[in-house]
Amino acid sequence: MTTYNSAKYGNVESGGVENKLINGDFSVAQRNMGAAITSTTSFNNNDTAYTLDRWKLFSDGNDRADVSQETSTVPTNQLHAIKLDVEGTNVKFGIAQCVENKNCVGLIGQQCTLSFKAKVSDTSKLDNIKAAIIAWNGTADAPTDDMIDDWNNEGTDPSLVSNFTYENTPSNLGVTTSYATYSVTATIDTSSTTNVIAFIWSDVKDTTAGHHLFITDVMLVAGTSTTYPRIKRDDQIRNCKRYFQLFKGDQNGARVMGFAGDNADAGIILNPPMASTPTISNDTPTFRHGDSTADRALAAVQVRSQFFDVNGDFYTLRISSTDGFSGGSCNMRFANSSHFTALDAEIW
Repeated sequence: MTTYNSAKYGNVESGGVENKLINGDFSVAQRNMGAAITSTTSFNNNDTAYTLDRWKLFSDGNDRADVSQETSTVPTNQLHAIKLDVEGTNVKFGIAQCVENKNCVGLIGQQCTLSFKAKVSDTSKLDNIKAAIIAWNGTADAPTDDMIDDWNNEGTDPSLVSNFTYENTPSNLGVTTSYATYSVTATIDTSSTTNVIAFIWSDVKDTTAGHHLFITDVMLVAGTSTTYPRIKRDDQIRNCKRYFQLFKGDQNGARVMGFAGDNADAGIILNPPMASTPTISNDTPTFRHGDSTADRALAAVQVRSQFFDVNGDFYTLRISSTDGFSGGSCNMRFANSSHFTALDAEIW
């Protein structure tokens, strides 16, 4: 597998502090294209579902909070935040990101800081926001899907399942209706830690629908810095696409291009290389060959691992059509804007 160094692409600020989290400013939102993720969208808001890139939703049931990319209610000199919109009464919910094992170098055995900017719409209903640095000491890059065993009553931290450990003692951060920076520190000293997780959640049980939690500029670093490292958007997108790639569009334009042989198959190289062989989900994509205006029927879409160099592999999409292809280019198109092909290589 090709090793991808996130630091190379800009997760390091000028002072040399590396943010181990990807998309901490929530500027990339491939799933649902930044629109609200709800119980009825293709990518839904169920417990343990992925929402904005690299960020996983945890809740004490399904449809507890709609999730969207916020562009209006953001801090000064910031463009994006994640918005968690409460959908029920007496619910707990939060977001988390797992750092890939290779990127945990420099965290394990060290004092670390998790920091972020946040605000709430109403302190009478969202008055207990907490954050934790969590260690996973099971198989590297294969944490249990749901780390929460029991959300417990308000004021009691969620109980974690086996092999997850709180590295700090969470407490109420006192988040207000104005953006401010909040942080927690911990020394990651759990024996045999293989992955590190950043977790931010609402520990309130008297919530009502329609209240909002906004979070942005989340960073996890070795040391004590809380200055968020700005990185180029192109680099942020590339970092995210290592774990998830979405092909989406309509018949009016080619969304992905590749090359077809004189048979039933065509190939599309995935760029950047993904973290592992991705799983595929499809919603009725069609394919066109060269300048043809005729759609080709889809038989199958598969991921193939191809030897790239001594450092690892790259992956191609193998597209099979019952209509066949002739030599030349291959364009992936979709019946309408709601259809897609998604490739998921998330480690959690």
